[in-house]
Amino acid sequence: MSTANRDLAVHPAGEQPEVEPWSATADTFGGRVHVEWDSMAPVTPFGQLAFFIDYLKQAGLFDAWVADCPLWLTSPNAPRKRDLLGTVLLSVLAGHRRYAHITALRCDPVNPPLLGMKKVVSEDAVRRGLKKINEAKGLGWLQNHLDYCITPLLGEPWVLDMDSTVKTLYGHQEGAELGYNPDKPGRPSHAYHTYMLSSLRLVLRVDVLPGDRYNVAHATDGLWTLLDHLGASRRPALLRGDKSWGIEPVMARAEREELAYLFRLRMTKNVRRSMERAMRQSDWADAGQACPCEGRGLARQGNQPAAGGLEPTAADHIAASQARPRPGDHRSFAFRAAAAWLYRDRA
Repeated sequence: MSTANRDLAVHPAGEQPEVEPWSATADTFGGRVHVEWDSMAPVTPFGQLAFFIDYLKQAGLFDAWVADCPLWLTSPNAPRKRDLLGTVLLSVLAGHRRYAHITALRCDPVNPPLLGMKKVVSEDAVRRGLKKINEAKGLGWLQNHLDYCITPLLGEPWVLDMDSTVKTLYGHQEGAELGYNPDKPGRPSHAYHTYMLSSLRLVLRVDVLPGDRYNVAHATDGLWTLLDHLGASRRPALLRGDKSWGIEPVMARAEREELAYLFRLRMTKNVRRSMERAMRQSDWADAGQACPCEGRGLARQGNQPAAGGLEPTAADHIAASQARPRPGDHRSFAFRAAAAWLYRDRA
């Protein structure tokens, strides 16, 4: 006895049209558009912008952003607020770094209508329009919409990455001062102090300061303003930064706020001597991922006790994220010291 198997057609022929794998549809402010990929056509950076505009429309983000903008233009010759802000958005997505680059957008007849724009305004119109926005109201407007997007993500434990960089400036710009500039010594610059949600690389705040205020000591106010704004329920589980952030004011304040931190350790003479002594010890433990570590107490500046009754020598550790060197290589490893970190746990 045998059983005959036959294929059953789930969708009989003619019931559903065949969908080509290289095409898709996006619902934009200019209507539904059909997007096709052509492997033989030149590459364009805006090929997938229609899908991002679809996302902005479905989530209501762009309409709300335009409606809440504290900009009111009453002149009959003034551009529409949607055209001005849409031009800024397209310029940012195109990677433009100067107002003059906006002119390149005026040759694009496709993407502006997808945002519901009637035209791309000139660079001068964008500059004049942004200058009419009150600084305090403008910051509040942008911060509210940023909070709307990122607040749901901060309910889980997360790490705050802090970074400082220098941007070289040309011409006459506000805040262009001489300071630390390794790429162009003697050239004015801006100092950018950035705070990011590490796992997603989302920027939560950027403090733009004059070039002579590149030191982290000038950025601490921005850090604590951000943490106070987030509130106790959405604070990070860990503060993480390079050696420039491992300074006494930041560590002492973090301990008072009961925030764990991880900063790269400054390789001072005392730290180097401690590293050399650690290399001679045999009580190294496995820190995971084939990286041995050794705990060793270090007193901070002035050997001051930490806030909250915690002694700094009880919870500060030196950890080397390289394999332990061979005997006799103590000094060279200590002086390389490329992976020494200063860690403070709330416990």
